Amino acid sequence: MVDILVIDDDPEITDLLKVDLELMRFNVDTANDGLNGLKKAEAKTYDLIILDVMMPKMDGFESCKRIRATRTCAEVPVIMLTAKGTLGDKVRGFNAGADDYLVKPFEFQELMVRMRALFRRTGALTKTQPKAKKEEILASGDIRLIPASLEAMISDQLIKLTPTEFEILYCLMQHVGEPVTLAVILQEVWGYDADEDVRMLRVHIGGLRQKLEGDPKSPKYLETITNIGYRLNSTLAQLEAQGVPH
Repeated sequence: MVDILVIDDDPEITDLLKVDLELMRFNVDTANDGLNGLKKAEAKTYDLIILDVMMPKMDGFESCKRIRATRTCAEVPVIMLTAKGTLGDKVRGFNAGADDYLVKPFEFQELMVRMRALFRRTGALTKTQPKAKKEEILASGDIRLIPASLEAMISDQLIKLTPTEFEILYCLMQHVGEPVTLAVILQEVWGYDADEDVRMLRVHIGGLRQKLEGDPKSPKYLETITNIGYRLNSTLAQLEAQGVPH
């Protein structure tokens, strides 16, 4: 069964989510503050954590950072809930390690869409099925993806990625050297196309560039294609041949 942890200081929200999610046949634990939620995350491996921002004892941003530092939930998808929907809040949430962001009040159906997209990427809904005999490793030029550990190898450097960063890079790897539209990335990574989430995608792209690029302000691997989207150049030697410095 898929295990979900809901951390929110509003008992109406935790009770409602617990009832609705259990009706969908998920196993749900709850916590009423960030500190309590952290203790539960440390004690058990979850498939998803739904985390409120404004809470007593420890807010959602700090809770997310500490959850990401735990052995049990370092790679577990996190959806943050907040009454504020500003870009600054979203950036702070993603920097803390969140994978998605939902603004209160929200429709349960919208939450389910976000959850399904995350589960599709992590394989949570099929975790009871037999695992493949060999983990897939994707490679092109300087870049190699390691799905089992959510890592990328750039030349000889091993880089840890968040689940969302991995999925974006995976998507671009399927179209390496080609422009990929924002709509295609949103559809393939999040499972839906929403204009308001273009800013969210750009935040994650910025995080990827911080990890992949020697100079994030002058990216060579992860190129912006104006009015279209992004293109992944997997081999810097190819860029040098074209006269592009790095």
